[in-house]
Amino acid sequence: MTLSVSANVGFLWESLPLPERIRAAKAAGFDAVETHFPYEHPAEEIAAVLTETGLRMVGINTVLGPEGSFGLCALPGKESEARDAIDQAVEYGSRIGVQHINVVAGLTDKGAEAESVFRSNLSYAAEQTAPKGIDLVIEALNPRAVPGAHLWSQDAALETVKAVGASNLKIMLDFFHAQIVQGDLEQLIRDNIDFIGHVQFAAVHDRGEPDQGEVNYPYVFSILEDAGYTGYLGAEYKPRGESVEAGLGWLADYRQHT
Repeated sequence: MTLSVSANVGFLWESLPLPERIRAAKAAGFDAVETHFPYEHPAEEIAAVLTETGLRMVGINTVLGPEGSFGLCALPGKESEARDAIDQAVEYGSRIGVQHINVVAGLTDKGAEAESVFRSNLSYAAEQTAPKGIDLVIEALNPRAVPGAHLWSQDAALETVKAVGASNLKIMLDFFHAQIVQGDLEQLIRDNIDFIGHVQFAAVHDRGEPDQGEVNYPYVFSILEDAGYTGYLGAEYKPRGESVEAGLGWLADYRQHT
């Protein structure tokens, strides 16, 4: 397999400041990094560390908003705040060379009004990012991890992407969430490869390293590659042991098959 692996430093090395997380990812042998919310650090600082390490920042998220909201972009009555969050992500992302922005929907009743707001905000985001060469992704989250999330199934996320119809909008297929909600990952990949902008992975069910649990990740990754996926594999997991490095045997095994 030849797919490159990105360290999600939102979860990995979480006790370190973001610049040191990026350096740790480089030292551990990852090909790129991604994170959730880099905004407390000046973009120039993060851009400098990325240049130093030679790593790309694959993705960042729009902010979650006030505590308990878990995102703003599908919330009726919060359109102004949502677009501020999109503008923030676009400005920051363009300064660090980000590949995509995850537009976080928020907690809703999944009704028509919330979906209409989400689609409108996604259209706005697509207009802002397309000239800058930045892609957008949206992510379905399993309801055990994020109760009330606007998107919980891949079908719902795909329906939104198709309805918006922006060429730079796709889904982020997180195998941890997808396996819990619906499974059948191979068919999910093959049926929707043209709409997959990024993937993430972790063990099911403990969200630890991908060398345990019910998903056979070497097989899933081979299906992705066979289907024509050329993006990064996003390692978004929570280490089981005392350090990230102690659990990186899975990455060494993956490297042996590339």
